Amino acid sequence: MRIFLAGAGGAIGRRLVPMLVDAGHEVVGTSRSEAGAQRVRALGAEGVLVDALDADRLRGAVAAAAPEAVLHQLTDLSAADGAANSLLRRAGTRNLVDAARAAGVRRIVAQSISWVYVGGDAPADEGEPLDLHSPQPRGGMVGAVAELERISAELPHAVVLRNGLLYGPGTWYAPGGPVAAALRGEEGGPYLAGLTADAGVSSFVHVDDAATAVLAALEWPSGPVNIVDDEPAPAASWLPVLAAALDAPAPAPSDAEPAAWARGAANSLARSRGWTPRRRSWRTGFADRLD
Repeated sequence: MRIFLAGAGGAIGRRLVPMLVDAGHEVVGTSRSEAGAQRVRALGAEGVLVDALDADRLRGAVAAAAPEAVLHQLTDLSAADGAANSLLRRAGTRNLVDAARAAGVRRIVAQSISWVYVGGDAPADEGEPLDLHSPQPRGGMVGAVAELERISAELPHAVVLRNGLLYGPGTWYAPGGPVAAALRGEEGGPYLAGLTADAGVSSFVHVDDAATAVLAALEWPSGPVNIVDDEPAPAASWLPVLAAALDAPAPAPSDAEPAAWARGAANSLARSRGWTPRRRSWRTGFADRLD
């Protein structure tokens, strides 16, 4: 299959390109920098320089690629700027779907997130509504995710992957990354991650497992699918394990009341479609030094 991978230089994209190539797909991958495009080429794909916020240039790139499917892995998280990432989710998705439609593409697999559901007492499944009425700044983030999913669904065949918190190479949780620096009380890069050891529940997924889900989703029916490991867990449980893996001190336990939406997500639907995370729990994933 000929594939246009928007965001090929991101944390998932860098792991996904070799998987796609090994599976026999022809890949055209985008980056916003020439250095990034060169890295995409080094991974075995055709690298193109394009910014998803440049609608005309993106339309031309998709038309030239003539893909059978578009993979939406666009994020803007290097500066941990939530507003910039929300803009990309809204405007970048709009531009990408318009370009895909103009090129006659019918299939898209889009990257979303799994911590956007309304509050509840158990891990959320895909039938739960999104938390659209949450106060700011969460409300803006959830609204942008909902817009990304709505726009993606304008194409006839749209699979939306609601990923858990990503860990592994290229993520905030990687060794030497900003979370490790924060746990040590050092200056580090910015991040948008909670580091309070409370009862709020999170779901994780390793970037390699997230990438395998994108590859598998090329054959899945339309709709949202949670891509998370098998063990949603409170921060009071996973933060000490993460800190140990990063050779950093663990935060003191907190009795603060967690947000109702901090409930994690269930992966039953993804598993029913044949996807199984190789790192089934953050416990083993973190113990592997997050590689």
